[in-house]
Amino acid sequence: MTKRTFSAKGARATECLGLIHTDVCGPMSIQARGGYEYFITFTDDYSRFGYVYLMRHKFDAFDMFKAFKAEVENQLEKHIKILRSDRGGEYLSGEFQQYLIDNGIVSQFSAPGTPQQNGVAERRNRTLLDMVRSMLSYSTLPISFWGYALQTAIYILNDVPSKSVPKTPHELWTGRKPSL
Repeated sequence: MTKRTFSAKGARATECLGLIHTDVCGPMSIQARGGYEYFITFTDDYSRFGYVYLMRHKFDAFDMFKAFKAEVENQLEKHIKILRSDRGGEYLSGEFQQYLIDNGIVSQFSAPGTPQQNGVAERRNRTLLDMVRSMLSYSTLPISFWGYALQTAIYILNDVPSKSVPKTPHELWTGRKPSL
């Protein structure tokens, strides 16, 4: 059962990388192939384009953020301005916070016990997990393939229209329509 929705709407980013929503999900009850038990999502507020990285440990979140940052800033030739997350220990480490400061990234945390304040990331994870469950339930693949299904799910979400944005996330992110 999920909590009631949170009606307050914050200001939306006006360009890609203006605000990134992130959350770690796991540990999963079954390890994915490759020994992965967690995943981390990064969702751009402006385009709703998403990235997902599989992780063996929760403390891998910092390394995954650095990889994400390097990839998207190089790809878009822009810099991440704000990173919004919950108060998970993986985001609160001194090393992570110092890295954000050194790179001019504002860290925004949701208040304790209010996942609604990190609603974009929480909803993204729920949608992804629903898609993974659906894909695996209609296949003959073992549950340990959830990592592959997760990567397929984020690919699909990036290429389909969303109520949150006027075009597909892919089109807003790259400037080109997805080739379907």
